[in-house]
Amino acid sequence: MTAMTQEKVRASGAREDQGAELQAAARKSFRRRRTLIWTGRVALAVAVVGGWQWFTEEGWVDKFFFGQPSEIWNSLVKLFTEGTAFGTIWENLWVTVQEAFLGFLLGTLVGVVLGILLGSNKYLSAVIGPYIRIVNSIPRIVLGSIFIVAFGLGVFPKILLAAVLVFFVVFFNAFQGVREVDQNLIANVRVLGASPFQVALHVTIPSAMTWIIASLHTAFGFAIIGALVAEVLGAQQGVGLIISQAQGTFDPNTVFACMVIIAVITLGAEFLISLLEKSLLKWRPPNRSEAQAI
Repeated sequence: MTAMTQEKVRASGAREDQGAELQAAARKSFRRRRTLIWTGRVALAVAVVGGWQWFTEEGWVDKFFFGQPSEIWNSLVKLFTEGTAFGTIWENLWVTVQEAFLGFLLGTLVGVVLGILLGSNKYLSAVIGPYIRIVNSIPRIVLGSIFIVAFGLGVFPKILLAAVLVFFVVFFNAFQGVREVDQNLIANVRVLGASPFQVALHVTIPSAMTWIIASLHTAFGFAIIGALVAEVLGAQQGVGLIISQAQGTFDPNTVFACMVIIAVITLGAEFLISLLEKSLLKWRPPNRSEAQAI
């Protein structure tokens, strides 16, 4: 082996060692940052809950109106052990989750389809756009009352209200995502002989997918809100009905206990949507925060 070859081998090994050291340092920095983030989160939660408990114990905050963390915990235990007047907490939770999930699917499907159609077709946008804005201006609680009067106290009106709330979030994001697609790219694809369906399938939808997926993180929360509001207006079962009854009996601890349960469900859905986002957007270059985590 010549001296020049040996020098190249040593230089290559040095670069590999340097690269490995940089990766190790980046991983260590990421772990340290994640530890600091979780420490801050836990400290904030302890400060809020502990302060809440302390203020109510000292009488600075009236626990009759604002509840108390220890009593909220007792209400949670009671809900899961003794149930409610409308059945077990699991039965009521399943009703609410079912309404929210089906409303989420329906609102997302209709929002994506209409958003892509109106975003791609200026004529349809000009014709249908004003009506969508009119419906969007109607207070959701009014729509919920109309749905319950029209369809009764069953599951269907709750699904409809949840779908309406989800629809507008997804629709406007899908619409804007389509409008942001590079028109030169679309023109080039059409020159190559692509049909309108192929343009939508291979260019428009993938380009708008970032906007659509981003809207889903907010949309599921709105689906939960829609289901709960409709249950408060009138229902036979559901977490919203439990909240309505607790409100009528001046029981803020049960109201907060139901809020904790819904928060856990929403965080679980948020985690699943994040996994879906990573799966569908593998082709997208990592953004700044994602690149730092690599």
